[in-house]
Amino acid sequence: MKEPTRDAVRSRLVEVAAHLLATEGPDAVTTRSVALAAGVQAPTIYRLFGDKNGLLDAVAEHGFATYTAQKPPVDADTDPVEGLRSGWHLHVGFGLANPALFRLMHTAKRTPEGQATVDSGTEVLRQRVRRVARAGRLRVPERRAVDLIHAAGVGVVFALIDQPDDERDGTLADLAWDSVCAAVLTDEQASGIGGPAAAAVTLRAALPDVTTLTTSEIALLADWLDRIAEAT
Repeated sequence: MKEPTRDAVRSRLVEVAAHLLATEGPDAVTTRSVALAAGVQAPTIYRLFGDKNGLLDAVAEHGFATYTAQKPPVDADTDPVEGLRSGWHLHVGFGLANPALFRLMHTAKRTPEGQATVDSGTEVLRQRVRRVARAGRLRVPERRAVDLIHAAGVGVVFALIDQPDDERDGTLADLAWDSVCAAVLTDEQASGIGGPAAAAVTLRAALPDVTTLTTSEIALLADWLDRIAEAT
């Protein structure tokens, strides 16, 4: 029988550790239990991951990769705001379905590879926010919107998974989303773009498509628009 490759063994150990984490909790994820369930010797874990913390870092990275793979294409929704909302619900749903993994994902020390995986997921959020800005619906700079949505999303999931199942506030995630919307979005019913700041955000989002200005002129205009947007 052909010996499994190093990558295959590594993947198997990560999957086993993730399963133990999900079904039995963090205390069940020991080098001995993972090695036994995976059918390998415990020293294999140390050779592949360094120690238990290295294994947990790999599980967190795997969690981010799994979560990012579940995200639909950025342009799946015609309405960019609805796309942003769908992403919020996916995030909250993933956290509630995988509480121990979610906690690990947001507390484990990240390796460079793990950070790259996290960044790929954040990039999807940036693209969704950029679509909202291009539609004239964003009232704050894109970076601020991304940071606020991320912070609120992580925070609300932590709050929910810390609540006993029979006492969980089913309205909390929706209330948090409404608060985020009030902070970063313009009124859908408003005529035109809501004020100079929102107009600056909208034009800033469209700058990559501008071809009539030089690189230096675009950089200068971007700086001016950022200053207008940040003035709110």
